[in-house]
Amino acid sequence: MKRTTRYLALSMAAAGLVLGVTAGRAQLVPSLPGMPSLPGGLPSVGRSITSLADPVIDRVEAASRTTARQLAQVRRATFAQLVRDHPNAIALDPMGFPARAGEVVVDAPSDALLAAVGRLGFTVIERDDVLGVGFVRLRVPPGKSLKAALAVLEKLGGEVSADQLHLPSGSGASIGMSAGEGSGARGTMVGVIDGGAEGAALTKGFATGAPRANDHGTAVASLIAGSNGIHGSLPAARIVSADVYGSDPAGGNATAIAKALGWLVEQRVSVATISLVGPTNPLLARVVAAAQKRGLIIVAAVGNNGPAAPPAYPASYPGVIAVTGVDGRGRPLIEAGRASHVDYAAPGADMLASGVGGRRLKVRGTSFAAPLVAGRVAAAYPSLDPGRIHAALAEVDAEAKKIGRKAEEKFIGRGIVCADCRTPAQ
Repeated sequence: MKRTTRYLALSMAAAGLVLGVTAGRAQLVPSLPGMPSLPGGLPSVGRSITSLADPVIDRVEAASRTTARQLAQVRRATFAQLVRDHPNAIALDPMGFPARAGEVVVDAPSDALLAAVGRLGFTVIERDDVLGVGFVRLRVPPGKSLKAALAVLEKLGGEVSADQLHLPSGSGASIGMSAGEGSGARGTMVGVIDGGAEGAALTKGFATGAPRANDHGTAVASLIAGSNGIHGSLPAARIVSADVYGSDPAGGNATAIAKALGWLVEQRVSVATISLVGPTNPLLARVVAAAQKRGLIIVAAVGNNGPAAPPAYPASYPGVIAVTGVDGRGRPLIEAGRASHVDYAAPGADMLASGVGGRRLKVRGTSFAAPLVAGRVAAAYPSLDPGRIHAALAEVDAEAKKIGRKAEEKFIGRGIVCADCRTPAQ
């Protein structure tokens, strides 16, 4: 298995997902080690899980509490495996999240701070500004751990963080093909921050080896613009692909996502979708806020780490449209993660998307709900205009449908958007 394929497979495992093959198509469904599965790939966790066909949500919640511990174990094991496989590229930060090894990020550093850390052996990798948010990436002195480096800079008064990785919140496998300039339809531009999207109208890389198309990014894009018989939520949309993974084992980091947001604003993209999840990060939080002030609406998936997982970011940042998923019967996905708020739900299971080379993939996860909502938001908000945001979201609210089961409705925000956008899996 190639390095990038292995990395993204591990990333899928962090979200509780694996890649299999069913009826000649790639099938992307949740799985947990050592656990038998029910039809559709749902993990069997004791008797209560069999009631998933029953819409009584208290039974689902009981099953969720059981799976939460196992999902946490999967996350920890996957993060540890990432470090073992790429010890020179990935390390765990003090909170246990994977991050770029040997690097820290300081927001708005002063010259005095940089001089002080220089005397301590830190070296500048990069100093940059994204949408008015200044930052510097520093190389940690040899032999100093990431935890120790962060502690030193915090004592000096710096707003410092590890450059944490954000992992896909759905399934996909890396394919070594260049995205390049595509023949995208001449319509509203929608930004996709993910792996590269094949056929994008415009693409740029923010990681080593980028841009290169992979299945996850391509699937997300197909659910917006439609392709190869896949229903899109905004047919004829022009996909603007920001590849934050490429072939970099430490791709998907907060700095790359921040730069991608800055580029999308420069391109006058009005809506961006992000199907990646990670911990909160001060640099990314500031860039998200700066992009929003310029009129960019950001849509993000809540992830698939279960309802007991820590809040997912960027979905949990203020003003970001947080999206969860429902299955073919309109039931909230049991593996869906959580955010500080949930705005909408959309189809996220029992459906197909398009992968690299036009392959039809069976997909499951909140990754694939977010682009459906992003397309609908972009239809109502086709150009950057902060004064139009409220009216545009009111149009989306008007489409959002409740599911008629009050105990479940607390999980779907203002309702299900694009309910008829699912391309059924056969």
